[in-house]
Amino acid sequence: MKFDRLIGILTVLLQNDKITAPELAKRFEVSRCTILRDIDTLCLAGIPVVTLRGGDGGISIMNGYKINKNVLTTEELQTLVAGLKSIDSVSKQSNFESLMAKLAPSDTIISLTDSVVIDLSSHYKDSVSEKIALFKQAIANRKTVQFDYYYAKGEIFREIEPYFVEFRWNAWYVFGWCSLRQDFRRFKLNRLWNLSQTETAFTLRPVPPEKAHAEDAFPELYHVKILFNKSVRFRLIEAYGLHCYEETEDGLLFSLDYANKDYIFSWILGFGDKAKVLEPVEIRKEMAACAENIAKLYL
Repeated sequence: MKFDRLIGILTVLLQNDKITAPELAKRFEVSRCTILRDIDTLCLAGIPVVTLRGGDGGISIMNGYKINKNVLTTEELQTLVAGLKSIDSVSKQSNFESLMAKLAPSDTIISLTDSVVIDLSSHYKDSVSEKIALFKQAIANRKTVQFDYYYAKGEIFREIEPYFVEFRWNAWYVFGWCSLRQDFRRFKLNRLWNLSQTETAFTLRPVPPEKAHAEDAFPELYHVKILFNKSVRFRLIEAYGLHCYEETEDGLLFSLDYANKDYIFSWILGFGDKAKVLEPVEIRKEMAACAENIAKLYL
């Protein structure tokens, strides 16, 4: 992808006094014209890249700029360490050491002792890694992906044009164009099985902003008011922070806007008899019916 290639080109330029466009094109497996456009992009970003023609010509970074190769501070590199390790937690192949060797100047000492640990894996680590790797390859190849999708209504076969994989709402998703719905959709990776990349190529479609933004995935919001037992105060603070509730004589009064009904039901039920829905009335009735059905299982 272009951003990765730009970072790679910048890294090569920082490590070499001079390199030619054909050499960069061969290294990154793109055309010479693409490399020249990338150089223009780097210049627009403020990187002083110099291009000299002739037998002894080539591409380099201005000497005055290159005296200090510490483009990233030690603190910034430590942040990169945490970020790279988090990606490695769901990758089939570790790229951490090779990336750090390229990004970190030889005279910079970085402590690899973990002060921040981000583990993006799950109970399905192996399968998630496989799925992410498959989608990354399909996205790079511009090929569609087929899979079986399991959801509340059952199982359905889908084929999508994958655009990107993202970690949102404590889970991994793939965003792309669904051939069945003829629209952009997000699919949770843990619900996708029997995946395969097809030989069907696709051209990127323009993505409407309201579709691309994850926060717009559930545009319709609903409001619920709940009375919690004071014993679960720590769980409310853990999920929504201090001062997220109003303390009353009867308990902790909590209001919440939500978009995903299945999620809010499972969240409230997770509190057992420590949570009571006050409004809206229709949610109260559904919760009461759900509680009755649960009770019948144990009679």
